[in-house]
Amino acid sequence: MGNKPWYKKERKPLIAQDNSIEIPPGLVETCKNCNERLYTKQLAENYWVCPKCDHHHRITSRNWLEILFDNSEFEVFDQGIYTTNPLKFYDSKNYVDRLDAARKKTQLDDACLNGIGKMNGHPVVVSALDFFFLGGSMGSVVGEKVTRAAEKSLKEKIPLVTVSCSGGARMQEGMFSLMQMAKTSHACGKLRRAGVPFISILADPSTAGVMASFASLGDIIIAEQNALIGFAGPRVIAQTIGGELPEGFQRANFCKEHGMVDIVLHRSQIPVILRRLISMFTESADQGTNHISV
Repeated sequence: MGNKPWYKKERKPLIAQDNSIEIPPGLVETCKNCNERLYTKQLAENYWVCPKCDHHHRITSRNWLEILFDNSEFEVFDQGIYTTNPLKFYDSKNYVDRLDAARKKTQLDDACLNGIGKMNGHPVVVSALDFFFLGGSMGSVVGEKVTRAAEKSLKEKIPLVTVSCSGGARMQEGMFSLMQMAKTSHACGKLRRAGVPFISILADPSTAGVMASFASLGDIIIAEQNALIGFAGPRVIAQTIGGELPEGFQRANFCKEHGMVDIVLHRSQIPVILRRLISMFTESADQGTNHISV
């Protein structure tokens, strides 16, 4: 009788248990196109292309070198080159602070990585731009490194491959940046006159000053599937001409149809085709043919 009625007993609040599992960072990636959750290892093994929607994710310059060279083996050169702030540029943030943040984020000196290795057993120089470093913009250091890569190819008489992934010239360096267009173009011209093969790969995006200089001067120009390629952006062009642009304008297939690009490939096919081309160029050179008509 001393027991309290059930309706007067104090009830303890229900506590929901959290059974969610914390996923370690770097284990899973989300596709930026279809939002599919993918294991990072699976995505890397698929050349950083979504197996569900086939979206080509942007990758680092080091990723490109690992994909292109035999057994992912290569030697990086021309490191330790740094830009300063020649114009004392400052907008919402000091240019020097932007550079420091980009270096910490990417572990690169600047938006370009040069490497030498082999493709199908043949020595090749690769100069790859990195979009994760200030949008892969071409400042004085990027122009210098692309030029040095071309000079190394010329000196050793081995093919040069460039990988473009850039928003164009770096505005914080003004004229110093624009001068790199002429500088890199001149270096590529030397390769052509000497009969040293130069293959240009266009990733998404390949635009503005980079596309208007060395990226468009390859003996063979390979574009990634659906890559954005052009000088000014579609919105700017539409406003300038006062009209609508055709469907797929400035995308890889459109550029191929209009003669700006030689081949459009899925990323997984680029290393395969590139190795065949390198072998073709190199074996022809060994047989005494200085130039190859493509």
